[in-house]
Amino acid sequence: MLSTILSWKNAGLAIVFLWFFVGGISHFTDPEFFVAIMPPWIGWHLEIVYISGVFEVLGAIGILIPKLRQWAGNGLFLLTICVTPANIHMWLNPDLFPDVPETFLSVRLIIQVVLLAIIWRSTRTST
Repeated sequence: MLSTILSWKNAGLAIVFLWFFVGGISHFTDPEFFVAIMPPWIGWHLEIVYISGVFEVLGAIGILIPKLRQWAGNGLFLLTICVTPANIHMWLNPDLFPDVPETFLSVRLIIQVVLLAIIWRSTRTST
């Protein structure tokens, strides 16, 4: 039983690490994409893209360090909530993103909720 729990936790950590490490790097390799999905009422688009990219990479690395895992998980959880306006903006304005299928924009919001659950469960310290 314990080994099953640990294997699920490790799988969750792997998903979270890959999601944020690759995603964070892409903030620097394709910042135009992230700038384009930000709602117009948010300022400093490019700066926020770069800052969030740094935090995504640092958070991904942080979850690999057991002493930092829960703190890094908390940060990634909050960061995921902070990017919700961009996901909602895309969902509410599919005409601005003709290259993205509308169904994906809806599924993306569901994926975000699932991601939050995976972040939370996989980064909690064992008691």
